[in-house]
Amino acid sequence: MLHIEQLKFVYHSQSGLNTEMLFNLSAAPGEILSIIGPSGGGKSTLLNLIAGFLPAQSGIIRIDDKSVQNLGPAQRPLTMVFQQHNLFPHLDLFTNVALGINPSLKLTDDQQDEIHDALKKLSLDGLEKRKPGQLSGGQRQRVALARALVRRQKVLLLDEPFAALGPALRQELIEILKSLVEQKSMAALLVSHQPEDALLASKRTAFIHQGKVCAIDETSKLLNNTAEKAIREYLGSV
Repeated sequence: MLHIEQLKFVYHSQSGLNTEMLFNLSAAPGEILSIIGPSGGGKSTLLNLIAGFLPAQSGIIRIDDKSVQNLGPAQRPLTMVFQQHNLFPHLDLFTNVALGINPSLKLTDDQQDEIHDALKKLSLDGLEKRKPGQLSGGQRQRVALARALVRRQKVLLLDEPFAALGPALRQELIEILKSLVEQKSMAALLVSHQPEDALLASKRTAFIHQGKVCAIDETSKLLNNTAEKAIREYLGSV
């Protein structure tokens, strides 16, 4: 379980105006909670606070009932996948994934088998020796997912990982992601600008606006919430 309670962050702009953000939400093992909302509303900020890349002024981040808000990023039992897959261009596919298990690349036979299994599940078997530049955009994003999954962490954070992909490929990767998150009992947060991604990925979706979680509901109900002005303005005619 991932639980966020009264997580406060103050953004100091160059103009001298401060923006206060305050987040409350939770995600269960095996669940992908989608997060949507307008640009600048705080979606990526929330993920960076959970990951420890930004310091929260106050509040609680609990993973499996353990408070982690005072731990450094490397000590938190989570992993993050970005829109830019952050692969090392000079390393082959297998090595890029292996770094998720052990940066020294000293792997046991079981760990090597685990990497091969992850690559097979993501339809990357047979491509182990290719460099990122020899892969398509969709394949590179699969490598990033494989690296995140072999880390065996409790929480998976995804910051618009499918934004650069076409609709068919996004749908395919989301279906794979849903299956793997459920199999590994991870709690996942998926930030997306595409309401269709939320419909495909999540039973529940959170809407973030002006630094706050304005609504959390079943995805179809939230996307048809005509009572909330901010949601109506964000979705428009979608």
